[in-house]
Amino acid sequence: MFEKIVKLIEKYDRIIIHRHKNPDGDALGSQIGLYHIIKDSYPAKQVYIVGDMTPRYAFMAEKEMDVLSDEDFAGALSIILDSGAPSLVCDDRFSLAAATARIDHHIFVEKFTDEEVVDTSFESCCGEITALAMESGLTLSAAGAKALYTGMITDSGRFRYDSTSAQTFRLASFLMEREFDTTDIYRNLYSDDLANIQLRAKFTLKIQTTPHRTAYIYTTLDELRESGADTFSISRGMVGTMSEIKGIDTWVNFTETDDGVLCEIRSSKYNINPIAVKYGGGGHQKASGATLKDREEAMRLLDDLNALMEENQ
Repeated sequence: MFEKIVKLIEKYDRIIIHRHKNPDGDALGSQIGLYHIIKDSYPAKQVYIVGDMTPRYAFMAEKEMDVLSDEDFAGALSIILDSGAPSLVCDDRFSLAAATARIDHHIFVEKFTDEEVVDTSFESCCGEITALAMESGLTLSAAGAKALYTGMITDSGRFRYDSTSAQTFRLASFLMEREFDTTDIYRNLYSDDLANIQLRAKFTLKIQTTPHRTAYIYTTLDELRESGADTFSISRGMVGTMSEIKGIDTWVNFTETDDGVLCEIRSSKYNINPIAVKYGGGGHQKASGATLKDREEAMRLLDDLNALMEENQ
């Protein structure tokens, strides 16, 4: 499945690994994991990782993200991970590279690189990178396996989401043969400062519901700034506060930023992806997102979710 991408990796001496902006555990895990696989398998190659960083997952990065010039992309291979659209990629200079490739597990929207493997049967992009290592026989160190396992945990909800399959556990077993410390992963992921626990409690009190039982939180730009938290911690971090409410099968978190309203949509039962796509976003059937122009557009999206729930009652 990954033969053409592996051939590109073998061909190019300079490789730049991208993923989506505002990275979650899967984006960083797949990026760091692939970095180790390529460096360990081909020590002479120049391998770089680029993009922004999310404080919550900073513990995963063993090195700083590389800062590259435009010239560094000339003659290079850019590999894009965990990104369903070019607008999501953390460094859009991938278009300057001599060749491009993409590995992704989101619902396919468009082709935007030379070679692509897009497979929604994987619970995570980390799962795909693990499969690449297994199928191609490339070297996978304990450090690379730990990063991939961490991303697999976060995107599968500790193996609780229904995207988890027998394939997931086969891949996880392959990773755990490298003997890394899982206790360290869980301690970093799920222990938290008292201030953050109190912040989640505050956002729990902000939860509202529509007439047809879609839960939502709306955070204004002023509220975001007053919270003192980074955007990721409020947008992606607070959507989970609505995930286990009885009688709620669909929920959405809206967060105003200087660049628009970030929208994180989730459902335990229904395919909400078409609604995200309607507003220029994408993702998975039950976990998608979009960036909206303003509050008015956010409320239109909320109306669409409410209508979806009405249709299914």
